[in-house]
Amino acid sequence: MAEEHVDSYYGASANSSHGRESLQGDISCDVCVIGAGFTGLTVALELAEKGLDVVVLEAAWAAWGASGRNGGQICSGFSADMDKIEGWVGTEDARRLWSMAEEGKAIIAERVARHAIPCDLKYGYLYAADRPKHRAWLAPMVRDWNETYGYDQARVVGREELRGLVRTDRYLGGVLDEGGGHLHPLNYALGLATAAEAAGVRIFENSPVTAIDTGANPWARTEAGRVRAKFLAIAANAYLGGVAPDLRRHIMPVGTYIVATEPLGEEGAAAVLPTDLAVADLNFAISYFRLSADRRMLFGTGVSYSTVPPPNTAERYRKKMVDLFPQLAEARIDYIWGGFVGISRERTPHLGRLSPTTYFAQGFSGHGVSLTGVAGRVVAEAIAGQAGRFDVFAKLPHTAFPGGRLLRTPLLVLAMTWIRLRELI
Repeated sequence: MAEEHVDSYYGASANSSHGRESLQGDISCDVCVIGAGFTGLTVALELAEKGLDVVVLEAAWAAWGASGRNGGQICSGFSADMDKIEGWVGTEDARRLWSMAEEGKAIIAERVARHAIPCDLKYGYLYAADRPKHRAWLAPMVRDWNETYGYDQARVVGREELRGLVRTDRYLGGVLDEGGGHLHPLNYALGLATAAEAAGVRIFENSPVTAIDTGANPWARTEAGRVRAKFLAIAANAYLGGVAPDLRRHIMPVGTYIVATEPLGEEGAAAVLPTDLAVADLNFAISYFRLSADRRMLFGTGVSYSTVPPPNTAERYRKKMVDLFPQLAEARIDYIWGGFVGISRERTPHLGRLSPTTYFAQGFSGHGVSLTGVAGRVVAEAIAGQAGRFDVFAKLPHTAFPGGRLLRTPLLVLAMTWIRLRELI
């Protein structure tokens, strides 16, 4: 049996939640959702609000995976640049995708307000450039967002103004996005689970799925029972396991890690982030950080493509944090934790069908806080018979990672090492 929450700042500050029963015996429903993270819980809640009978099967506990461990950053757009997306699907569908990404951000505010979810939701996001070539990207990016996609909440900030937003000398410029923001991801997910149950959803925890049937009468089996349904929705992402091998070939579980300092106090917090923004740089191996509600620095940087935690993680992350903020040299590290996110080769969400009765959504590639909400909504729409918006997402191309089960991770490690070395050079 999995621990309810990993040992993290999020786990230590989680809102109270109750343990749920595991599946015992055979049951039936309209839709069986696999995975109780952001995506699966949104699919379930949306369908329950449409009057469908929904069951969720979770291998561990609700929000046990990436939904309860991530950086909590609400980003605009996609991990892939919009010019790439436009090249893949054309301008009109790129605009539709941007609009749906914006809807994903609105869904968060809507759910927090409607269900009174206490998750420390705040707005303000900064993309920070620490290299001249990155600074050169800023104005064209903002101009494209505004002129092509009608987004007017972002603007370029110069080095002098930036110094008033983030107390470091590292950055040369940035983009201040008033439409982005941050939240406590575990508490948001737990709130979604509570809202789903209030709408009639049955959530079974510690019920890992061992087999599925995607035929005309689909089912999902666990060690102790089986759910028969009219539709399946697979939302396990990086924690998919071996249930759907074809889906697994299209995503890669990538390890990410975060440290949380001791509470800095109002004065100490203002010495690093006086405006309480979420911040991320533009490097390939990004650093990202924000303040918690109790004024800790939450700092993440880099990823592990090998799925093996890097050695001396706490000390390495502390050094990178202090290199950026020397004023935190004496701050104690209270928590360090990690987990896996699912990335796709194209760095865009991977939505599709395994059969007419089985849908999936995965591969949010670092933008899962904002994009999982709209992905869950359009999957629910498709199951309910309105597939137009789902099919726009499904137009995005997705290629499998090369190398097969044994070689794809080593090949990815080599490729990412080369890209990182090239960036450093």
